[in-house]
Amino acid sequence: MVTGGAMGIGEATAGCLAAERGAVMILDLTFTQAQAAADRINSAGGFAEAYACDVSDEAAVRDVFAQIELHHGRVDVLVNNAGIAGPQGPVETVSLADWRALMAVNLDGVFLCTREAIDRMITTGRGVIVNVSSVYGLVGSPDAAAYHASKGAVRLFTKATALQVARHGIRVNSVHPGCIDTPMVEAFAGASGQPDAALKALAARHPVGRLGRREEVASVIAFLASDDASFMTGAEVVVDGGYTAQ
Repeated sequence: MVTGGAMGIGEATAGCLAAERGAVMILDLTFTQAQAAADRINSAGGFAEAYACDVSDEAAVRDVFAQIELHHGRVDVLVNNAGIAGPQGPVETVSLADWRALMAVNLDGVFLCTREAIDRMITTGRGVIVNVSSVYGLVGSPDAAAYHASKGAVRLFTKATALQVARHGIRVNSVHPGCIDTPMVEAFAGASGQPDAALKALAARHPVGRLGRREEVASVIAFLASDDASFMTGAEVVVDGGYTAQ
């Protein structure tokens, strides 16, 4: 299961898992976009199904997990990728409504999906959860306090959950991308009014001198989901072109 799987890192991850012969369930807020992503995987010879799901809605999350369990019997891998950028600017300009809307997706969504997955994975005695955090869950910046708070919380939620479920054969890790060439980053650059200059500035923050590619993050997620990473749990894996090494 890949939340936010219709575009960006989520779509690349879904494609990567399908290429490894996984039966991929693509969850996204908009069914038509999720179905389009599933169609691309199926046309390439993989297997994917689309589901509409608002990860911040407890009932919707419970329902989609029940549907997938009914159709496929179990959930082996959950990738909590769905996320939004939320309000920018100084803390004193952020409304409580905007703060809560960001937390509902970036943090509550991870909690709700993880809770449903663990309930099923304990029954089967194995499973993998990969939470997509951010380098902004590791270091700060002056203009995105709400986003930092949500991604930092995902980092420690990952570690605490990993310790809880290790004895059940379930592994939980987090991935921390730098600035990746995704629609979210493009939208952020576009909001500046000078998108080309903004993208160049973002690329310059990374010692490798460019933005990351979504496939570069997807391949790390696929590794963590595989048995090759069987001794990894509670880990934070940084995919950032050197951003946090500075």
